[in-house]
Amino acid sequence: MKRIFFRRLTGLAVAAAVCLSLAACQRQTEVKTQIFAMDTVMSITLYGTDQKACEEALNQAVDRIYALEALLSVTRTGSEIYAVNHAGGEWTRLSPDTAALLEGALALCDLTGGALDVTAYPAVRAWGFTTGEHRIPSSAELAQLAARIDYTQVEQNEDNSSVRLPQDMELDLGSVAKGYVGDCLVQLLESFDGVDGALLDLGQSTIQALGPRSDGTPWRIGIQDPAGEGYLGVLELSGKAMGTSGGYQRYFEEDGVRYWHILDPATAAPARAGLAAVAVAGPSGLVCDGLSTALFVMGLNQASSLISELSRSGYEAIFLMDDGSVALTPGMESSFTLAKGYEDREVTVLP
Repeated sequence: MKRIFFRRLTGLAVAAAVCLSLAACQRQTEVKTQIFAMDTVMSITLYGTDQKACEEALNQAVDRIYALEALLSVTRTGSEIYAVNHAGGEWTRLSPDTAALLEGALALCDLTGGALDVTAYPAVRAWGFTTGEHRIPSSAELAQLAARIDYTQVEQNEDNSSVRLPQDMELDLGSVAKGYVGDCLVQLLESFDGVDGALLDLGQSTIQALGPRSDGTPWRIGIQDPAGEGYLGVLELSGKAMGTSGGYQRYFEEDGVRYWHILDPATAAPARAGLAAVAVAGPSGLVCDGLSTALFVMGLNQASSLISELSRSGYEAIFLMDDGSVALTPGMESSFTLAKGYEDREVTVLP
């Protein structure tokens, strides 16, 4: 048996904020579908020169999504994550997909110093975000929940792709699962000669773009205003993933206070570090998803230091502040523009 293995992910990425494709496409062939999976609506649009290839690719992509959902769901009886959480502290054998995702997720937990922690599920459930029965845990309960959040207690045996948790701990890969799905779909679609491009809107702020638009220009992705229904800005995206995390996505209010589902692992309470949303773009959907959550927890000062290190691997970020201002990493300056009606927002390019 081996204690956890942590590997540096090559080409790390980030993401945040509810995203909507604004692209208009002019491919010779277009096939699309919309499905409900992983507790969200997903839209898949493929473009290419071969109608049959696009249709077959679309069918295989949908099958791949459902297969991954069956493995990774934290609530579905029979999933591998459910089996891990109900193994009573015993070892559980994992499929290659689940093992690869878990390894990548733990590497991100390590990279972010625990700002992302995939063992926070009991705390998320205690707040009612998994059931819809929202409540505010007491200070004593929060202290107990926080003490049970510790990704370093996850044991992964790479020799036989198995994992073990302490009995009082539960695993949830929801913060990175849709990004991983996007990575898998891109790999699948690239194997079809007749598929030239795709836009994958995997719901709840996970976007994956395979190539540019048919005219060679980037896709245009809307970044939602965390304080309203409109789009604060537009990000140009080509051949990259994007992940967004924000306090406006899943929340409840009590006595005029908003409580969102992104918890600080150190307190088991909603993270409050001055950020309203974070969007990350880069090569890997898995990294973009997980990193956007971690940066939201960290706050701008700590987050900007980490994302600066990751920029050499192709990761960039947009930070939407509680006061309405915007901060960008240098690589976002040429690809992000404020939308009409938001031109007066203060925008700072980070050093």
